[in-house]
Amino acid sequence: MTGRELAGLTFTAVVINSELLLSKDVPGRREKVSKPVVRTCDSQAQRSFRNAQKVGLSMPAECTFGQKHRLCARNRINVSFGWFARICTLGAQMNPGIFSKHVRAAHLFLILTLLCGSAATLTAQLIAPPDFQPKYPVRLEASVMVPMRDGVKLSTDLYLPEGAGEKLPVIVMRTPYDKSATTNWNFRSKKSVAYFFAGQGYVVAIQDTRGRYESEGEYTVSASDSNDGYDTVSWAATQPWSDGKVATYGCSYLGEDQIEAAKLRNPHLTAMIPQSDGGSDRYFGIINGGAIELAAGFGWFRGAGSKVFAKLPSHLSHAQFVDSVKYFNLAPVLPSIDYEASWKSLPLIDMVKKAGAPPTDWEDFLSHEPADPWWEKFGYVKKTDHFDAPALSIGSWYDIDVGDALNIYGILSKNSDSTRARENQFIIISPTAHCLSELATEHTIVGKRDLGDARFDYYGTYLRWFDHWLKGIDNGVTKMPKVQIYVMGKNQWRGENEWPLVRTQFTKYYLYSNGSANSRFGDGTLSSQAPANETPDHFVYDPASPVRTIGGPICCTGTADASPGAFDQSDIETRGDVLVYTTPVLQQGIEVTGPLQVVLYVSSSARDTDFTAKLVDVYPDLTAYNVQDGIQRSRYREGYEKKAWMAPGEVYEVKIDLQATSNYFGPGHRIRVEISSSNFPRFDRNLNTGGNNYDEIKWAVANNTVHHSGAHASYILLPVIP
Repeated sequence: MTGRELAGLTFTAVVINSELLLSKDVPGRREKVSKPVVRTCDSQAQRSFRNAQKVGLSMPAECTFGQKHRLCARNRINVSFGWFARICTLGAQMNPGIFSKHVRAAHLFLILTLLCGSAATLTAQLIAPPDFQPKYPVRLEASVMVPMRDGVKLSTDLYLPEGAGEKLPVIVMRTPYDKSATTNWNFRSKKSVAYFFAGQGYVVAIQDTRGRYESEGEYTVSASDSNDGYDTVSWAATQPWSDGKVATYGCSYLGEDQIEAAKLRNPHLTAMIPQSDGGSDRYFGIINGGAIELAAGFGWFRGAGSKVFAKLPSHLSHAQFVDSVKYFNLAPVLPSIDYEASWKSLPLIDMVKKAGAPPTDWEDFLSHEPADPWWEKFGYVKKTDHFDAPALSIGSWYDIDVGDALNIYGILSKNSDSTRARENQFIIISPTAHCLSELATEHTIVGKRDLGDARFDYYGTYLRWFDHWLKGIDNGVTKMPKVQIYVMGKNQWRGENEWPLVRTQFTKYYLYSNGSANSRFGDGTLSSQAPANETPDHFVYDPASPVRTIGGPICCTGTADASPGAFDQSDIETRGDVLVYTTPVLQQGIEVTGPLQVVLYVSSSARDTDFTAKLVDVYPDLTAYNVQDGIQRSRYREGYEKKAWMAPGEVYEVKIDLQATSNYFGPGHRIRVEISSSNFPRFDRNLNTGGNNYDEIKWAVANNTVHHSGAHASYILLPVIP
């Protein structure tokens, strides 16, 4: 099929079981354009993309960066979030001769997306607005060097609308992912969000963060983002083309650095749209319950955490620099790796170096205890920080840090200084994975779970938000509900006025068994009635054979072997080291919307071990979809300030934070809780020694016990909505 024949058709680009299927939609049927040809590049052998090239995709045969990408389609395309495989090239792009002329006319917009975001946050998300008509032509002024307070200059692209006026409001985006890359957000594409906002009469400033790509200085994750963000806003507000009003926008790291700068309360900062910004809630999102977000952290630090970049000679004039830099790839070129082998390698602290990567902050982030004063040098948010800008926050239920994003929303709502800011904090939570809210379709699949029509007018809302705060347009945007959530299971959007919901009935569902809750074939049950005398459950946790992560709120891993979303957990539930507790079949539906917590009473033969929990929605056909999960390292059960060791035979209370969700368990469904001591590779394995864990290579087997009777009645606390 030629490019000309492609015009006028609707296409579907879906990667299923690690292979790309590109098909044309014909009324009543779907015809395949090419055979499945794009295979995952996790192995050393790189595959060519000859068949894909036949339909207009120009793809080099080898990985040039070592990061995996996600191929998906926008506009009238059926997007299936959980089934995308990563393909090998950072530079995959449309063949101009075929696609530019013909397929654009057909409204086909293929997107390359890294499976990444924050928490590390490797968000390379090529998410573009739907087709839009700019009011003004846009001129790009590339690589303007903006001075910071210490003299370091940060490279900034300016998108200037021509004919919109002499002084205009400004939208700032600060990225560590290369502002000029043709992947990621592809800001320089005429279809990008940069042109979308600029075409509506805003100056858009997109900046490489300190030490990244074209910018000067040394890079340390999050260390300079507060001050540099403040200085960039001040610079943008005082330029001849600026009217002094500045807003910020962006997802993942680009959302986090907004929050980290906003706490300094620059008077020119007028509004924000932080998306997937939970990593700003301390530790970059890499520490969860004292455990390390292993797959996400390793994927992000290796793929996007380099502290070293190629630089052009300093003697070049600005014009020579701009003309020359487009011919160079400033990013590191990484070898392809076996992710499974890397995850299993010990010690953790050497993992990134062993896999092959330039220097990163991985070792520092792993080797400092959560309460170490070392963390104070970063711009992460504390409960005592204050803000003063209206914010429209965006999150998603299968994001790695949705709970932290909701915490940030709460801090913004409570700690904003002015009434104007306090009363204008809004949040929207979709059912998707990290930074993928805008890709929801009329048939949204997250992992393998069908969650219905989750579309939302995101870009229209974003534009109205900025129009109201920056241009003074009374368009009613502030009359929308403060909290808008997608209720999974009911598969519908709903507006609320607060978080958590005032009408929530926090209900304890207790763990029951006769001592044999091991696996889904055991006798574990869940009930809202408190137990009397129950036999405890025992299991063996061996770090050599951890429980496998299948889906969940995960991101940034760089490989299809650890994908986000909802997947059937049935195979996991056959293991003897997974305790399974399930309600009877529900006669009436139960909505669970709000923060989630599991409280366990446990014993262990180990001085220190982990306990994990997972909330599962069991469908009538017995498919068991994960809803949310969490972990608690026992040594931190009393807080990060001190280590609390375990003694054999003693019983300890362990609280596991499962962040938050909104899920309707319908009639015929069952509510299930899984308990174990590992969830790998999402989290690092506790080696059960009581040592540092990050620098150890030997482990011990732990005999763990969960109690559920009398004063030691373990339970999950569900936020039930009547």
